[in-house]
Amino acid sequence: MALQNIGASNRDDAFYRYKMPRMITKIEGRGNGIKTNIVNMVDIAKALARPASYTTKYFGCELGAQSKFDEKTGISLVNGAHDTAKLAGLLEVFIKKYVQCYGCGNPETEILISKTQMLSLKCAACGFVSDVDMRDKLTTFILKNPPEQKKGGKDKKKAMRRAEKERLKEGEAADEEQKKLKKDAKKKGASSKESTAKGSKKKATAGGSDEDHSTSPTRSRDGDHAAADEEEDDDDVQWQTDTSIEAAKQRMQEQLSAATAEMVMLSTEETEKKKHATHKDGTANGSAKEIPDEKPAVTKPSPYKELIGDVMNALLEALFDGVGKGFAKEVVKNKKYLAVAVPDEGAQTLLVQAIEAFGSKCNPEALKEVPVVLKALYDGDILEEETVVDWYNAAVAAGKDSQVVKNAKPFVEWLQSAESDDEDGDE
Repeated sequence: MALQNIGASNRDDAFYRYKMPRMITKIEGRGNGIKTNIVNMVDIAKALARPASYTTKYFGCELGAQSKFDEKTGISLVNGAHDTAKLAGLLEVFIKKYVQCYGCGNPETEILISKTQMLSLKCAACGFVSDVDMRDKLTTFILKNPPEQKKGGKDKKKAMRRAEKERLKEGEAADEEQKKLKKDAKKKGASSKESTAKGSKKKATAGGSDEDHSTSPTRSRDGDHAAADEEEDDDDVQWQTDTSIEAAKQRMQEQLSAATAEMVMLSTEETEKKKHATHKDGTANGSAKEIPDEKPAVTKPSPYKELIGDVMNALLEALFDGVGKGFAKEVVKNKKYLAVAVPDEGAQTLLVQAIEAFGSKCNPEALKEVPVVLKALYDGDILEEETVVDWYNAAVAAGKDSQVVKNAKPFVEWLQSAESDDEDGDE
């Protein structure tokens, strides 16, 4: 059975984990008795975690036709002849109104009915509660036929979370395979360079054997000939630069790693110089010299961390300065820039800290969307679960009571509950 992503906005996402079957319809009858049968309505409703009677009734309300769903046989009928594309379009509107979270767009929601007979959608991912428009005709039908609280709901959530972890593992395996291919390509390039270098060395050695039996002017002439031969060998080699996006990203990461290594080497050399100077002063003539009024050494933060932290803060200011409501949508739009700025786990922690610092300055409306922002970065594989949980626990342990930390609590609890559910399922 062909599957498609749930929600029109996620149609082109190849790694989206929430799927549903493509709609199949069949025209039955003739004349005034013609009807449209949605053949796989039961499977679609299961994927959406909504009763099939809701979707069937919604089609009837929107098309102004009679509709009926038989609970025993699972047959869904709508009076009249209707195209599959038209019904699929109405189903997308139903998903947007009654399935997807209004905050993060996640379809992992459940319908709640309040004491005042109002409908709302509670998201299990970000904790956002969406108010449903009660002017819609379907709301009356839902109030009269409330959804059943099935015991299998938790099992379904566990299955969804397991599927998410499997998707992440598959993505990591694909990344590893890509890295191996790149390493193999580098090795081939290195081997070709070595073969060229060996050829030039052989020529230089041959010239050197003649030099042993000649005078110094002859040596200089032979050396010139060897250099000329080496230059000719270099001319025969054709160098090419990979200009693809992946190669550009790899070069950026290599340059960043090189800069990091240089900073570490500089700090190590300074430390060794200080130790050496102290050793000279303390061991001269076998006796230690007292250094008056020497202050204890102050541990300075890593220059690399300071640099990346400043970059993170500047990036958030440049991308989201002045953003209020819709902060999460802006993060989703610009997540490719954030992904480039996060090459390793340390950078992930700096990104979360930058979000915390940025949250203290941003609009209160934007602060409400902090859990949605963290969820979007988590789904985009920019932030890992351990990074977010460790940052939150450290903030709580330090006694931080900022609004960012408070608003992040529902998402962190969801991450921890998902982990505990997976452990229970594995046992």
